[in-house]
Amino acid sequence: MFEWSETDEMIRDAVRSFIDKEIRPHLDALDSGEMLPYPIIRKLFTQFGIDAVGADAIAKLIAKQRKREEALAAGEPLPEKSGKKSGDGGPFAGQESMMAVLISELSGVCMGIVSALGVSIGLGATTIMSRGTLAQKERWLADIVTMKKVAAWAITEPDSGSDAFGGMKTYVRRDGDDYILNGQKTFITNGPFADVVIVYAKLDQGDGADKRDRKVLTFVLDKGMEGFTQGKPFKKMGLHASPTGELFFDNVRLSKDRLLGETEQHEGGDGRESARSSFTAERVGVAFMALGIVNECHRLSVEYAKTRKLWGQEIGRFQLIQLKLAKMEVARINIENMVFNILERGRAGKPPTLSEASAMKLYCSETATDVAMDAIQLFGGNGYMSEYHVEQLARDAKSLMIYAGSNEIQVTHVAKGLLA
Repeated sequence: MFEWSETDEMIRDAVRSFIDKEIRPHLDALDSGEMLPYPIIRKLFTQFGIDAVGADAIAKLIAKQRKREEALAAGEPLPEKSGKKSGDGGPFAGQESMMAVLISELSGVCMGIVSALGVSIGLGATTIMSRGTLAQKERWLADIVTMKKVAAWAITEPDSGSDAFGGMKTYVRRDGDDYILNGQKTFITNGPFADVVIVYAKLDQGDGADKRDRKVLTFVLDKGMEGFTQGKPFKKMGLHASPTGELFFDNVRLSKDRLLGETEQHEGGDGRESARSSFTAERVGVAFMALGIVNECHRLSVEYAKTRKLWGQEIGRFQLIQLKLAKMEVARINIENMVFNILERGRAGKPPTLSEASAMKLYCSETATDVAMDAIQLFGGNGYMSEYHVEQLARDAKSLMIYAGSNEIQVTHVAKGLLA
């Protein structure tokens, strides 16, 4: 049975110390948008050596791929493959337990930091790792995984929502050896400040083909390209520390070296398949984030129930308060067991399917939101005040029911998996 190791617990304690020193004093500035999350993330990476681990992983990946390509060019036998596609598991493969601890601990204090970090590396870097050429990996990956540069992952559009591919209107047309990109993306995490952006677009070949069936291609853009505009951060209900915005593309000229893989034909399918694998990872990540929310709400509620007095006694002595605390404990155990299951399967090389990841996301996001709302109710009027952290936790938790695909679409994926 999986459980947190001594090393995991040591990392947890160190992360908590970092949070107390570097994040809690700045929560108001982060929540107001006065402070961006990226300097804190970079400091975290430096202090814990995460940037060095990521850089080393990328260097090894690139060296291995270069060796294979050199052998292929020379007509020599290719080095043995491991059975995994290049880039599978992301830049921190083998460090999943550490990352689970990091994500859950950060989420209990400032989930916006986790969102900004997770999209940049978990979606941005991993997509380039899985689909990019050697030259593309050399060009972008090291800077992203060390957070020297921030990445965004752009698929959602104003009129598509959960129908990400069918309703996609952003398109590219071939122009000689180049492509011309037009369209708009919205709700893009890191969008306003990203240095590198992964963009999904439909290929318009001018042949009158049904728009829903057109091939989806994936491109990498850099900040400041002509015709590429990054909108200002949205004002949101929660996740204030995670900048979210719109992207606009007006005849952006893209050379072929910006097309991931530099080919329209991928062994694993077009951009749809690339995005689906990212959806799975993103939804699994929601379980880690939900665990952090539940842990912190649980901790704060227990402390409050022990110290808040009514009618001459601690409110923790009242049965209705005990019921809320008991439900929080059940939720904590359930989500933690899901996280343990994910980690154990990862070590065994058996990652969850999209359907399974959707089921986890559905349960964990709803549960975290319920726990956070119960925490507010337990705190009473104080819980509704921004001075008490449960107010922010509730706003952030609600985003998990929409983030990484609305929970309504998760129901569809779970049912499809069961009926397939």
